[in-house]
Amino acid sequence: MASNNTTEGHRERLRERFIKSGLKGFHDYEIIELLLTLGTPRKDCKQQAKEAIKKFKTLRGVLEASTEELQQIDGIGPHSAFGIKLVQAVAREFLKEKIIDKPIHKSAQEVFDYLYHSMRDLEKEVFKVIYLNSQNQIIETEDLFSGTPDKSFISPREVMERAIKHHAVSLIFVHNHPSGNPEPSTSDKELTRDLLYAASIMQIKVLDHIIIGENRYFSFAGEGLIEEYQMGFLNIKIRDRADTKRSQYRAKLPDSKLY
Repeated sequence: MASNNTTEGHRERLRERFIKSGLKGFHDYEIIELLLTLGTPRKDCKQQAKEAIKKFKTLRGVLEASTEELQQIDGIGPHSAFGIKLVQAVAREFLKEKIIDKPIHKSAQEVFDYLYHSMRDLEKEVFKVIYLNSQNQIIETEDLFSGTPDKSFISPREVMERAIKHHAVSLIFVHNHPSGNPEPSTSDKELTRDLLYAASIMQIKVLDHIIIGENRYFSFAGEGLIEEYQMGFLNIKIRDRADTKRSQYRAKLPDSKLY
């Protein structure tokens, strides 16, 4: 009985600290301990919490671990893992709502936060498209292509067909680099340029292309590349119009005027 009283007193002190000051001053294992008690309210969870931090290294690592991975720790079963997975799911929905309520093209960090947990450990590149309406609110997010770790096969035509199907006004492209380095390759830059050109022809705006690496990302818009590609497309249109007008002018001239 004394052991139960000690456990209850320790848990209550943790809860009071949180109510008073939030998570300020908490160790990562204490946060996990609180989450574990949601599923096992009458059990001491301190040792399991410490083992979880030891196994998964960080608080983020524990939150992103699967239920199966969590249950590999002695003393953590389906009920114990409940609190951790519940908080992860709630956080995911919160981040989703947060980016829906904001202009997406100004929130590359929030897109990264929303998608990082689902893309960080992928062994292959996965190419996602976020479709947005005229208020920059998310209509849909889709995985369109996946490939080997060093190459993805992206069809601009299919991307545009899906955009039209969703009545999208603008797009954000997202893909991961399994290597962990989010710096774009030459192929990434060429693909982004080609997709932007295709979208521009369809009068659809490309807001960004975000590459997710290991706990960091690269934003084409943030680095000025989206604007650069847009200017390149405009220059091509201007040059094509000039060539067309020149051809039309020459067609109207008598043969003798061409020499």
